[in-house]
Amino acid sequence: QVQLVESGGGLVQTGDSLTLSCGLSGRALQYSVGWFRQTPGKKREFVAAISYTGAFTRVAEALEGRFAISRDNNKNTVYLQMNSAVPDDAGTYHCGANAEYYDVSDELDAYRFWGQGTQVTVSS
Repeated sequence: QVQLVESGGGLVQTGDSLTLSCGLSGRALQYSVGWFRQTPGKKREFVAAISYTGAFTRVAEALEGRFAISRDNNKNTVYLQMNSAVPDDAGTYHCGANAEYYDVSDELDAYRFWGQGTQVTVSS
């Protein structure tokens, strides 16, 4: 069984920082994890990914410098740090599990299991 639960979303103002969490259980503990975000009517967009051990990470090029991904396997949690928020960062953020332990793919299809998402709203 693979379970992921996102948390930490909310309302922030432009320029604020926010940390999202993805709680892992079951086999997800041994998987790579990616964060994607989605707005109504649009395809889920890659944000960042991290390998099982945390040795490999990837952040979407357009978000480098503002977003960071990390994980604490002792706490069974993957984090997404968002800095200097802008209105375009708003959306539902989902974390997904990728069974390829060291893969930090930016492809949606690489992630078989998903959480329900956490909503981020950015006010201008």
